[in-house]
Amino acid sequence: MSIGYWDQVQAAGFEVPSDRPLGDLTAELTTMLGSTQPEVRDGTAYPALATWIDRGVYDDLLAGLGDGMVTGLSVGLGEQGTDTVFRRSFSALILAECLERDTAEHLMPAAKIMDWGDRIAVWFLTEVDTRGFVPGKGWAHAIAHGADTIGALAESPHLAGDEHAVLLDILAERLLQQPADQPLESGEPDRMAHAAMRILRRNTLGTDVLEPWVHRIGAAANAFGGPVDHDPFARTHAPQSFLRALFIHLSLAPDAPQVRPDLLLVLIEALRMTNAPFLRPSTD
Repeated sequence: MSIGYWDQVQAAGFEVPSDRPLGDLTAELTTMLGSTQPEVRDGTAYPALATWIDRGVYDDLLAGLGDGMVTGLSVGLGEQGTDTVFRRSFSALILAECLERDTAEHLMPAAKIMDWGDRIAVWFLTEVDTRGFVPGKGWAHAIAHGADTIGALAESPHLAGDEHAVLLDILAERLLQQPADQPLESGEPDRMAHAAMRILRRNTLGTDVLEPWVHRIGAAANAFGGPVDHDPFARTHAPQSFLRALFIHLSLAPDAPQVRPDLLLVLIEALRMTNAPFLRPSTD
């Protein structure tokens, strides 16, 4: 089907076309999620599927749609610098929409959400193509979209404190394993901090869990005092950027979690320790 067909659908406010079966339309849009053309992927396939999910078009089919997106997470997994990243990344984004729809409408059993959660975690931690913006092809942004999906998963009523702690550990592990030669420089730390805030707003975790979590990230965020045979800032960029982003989000974002006052103190201490050369008292 030509892009002109979908241009007409978009012009009609993404009303579901009546001239073709929904299954055929969905299959085509799913393929389009992997397009190297941003106007096809970002401009058509993603908003069409997201709109139909939000309008309840897939309410009776949500499990199958989500399963299809989960399958998309494995397409080309392990490849780096290839075009398969678009399918994986945008499948994650649609999966987040499925999760949010279920949270709003309670459409699926806990077992299905947990299965999706396991598959999301495996993909997020094994994704090696962490490019942000790809010239000529637009946003890949797998880490940002993965963080969005983790945030949506955290808001599911099927998850509680133990699962929320696991999700925070997944975010930390992704930060700590990020290769020094592949910096997260396209807003990913902020998206990951936003995901962490969605977890924290569930108010299921106290400082007994959060303090060691912050300290783990802080230990990897300190560029000072180590060997000088390599650039330490490349290695510490991702965790340091995340700590700073989380501090801003926790300080300024609305709907603060209950643990905000105590967690801010923990974050301040981590930032002070990892930026010590700049925070010493003046000797003048």
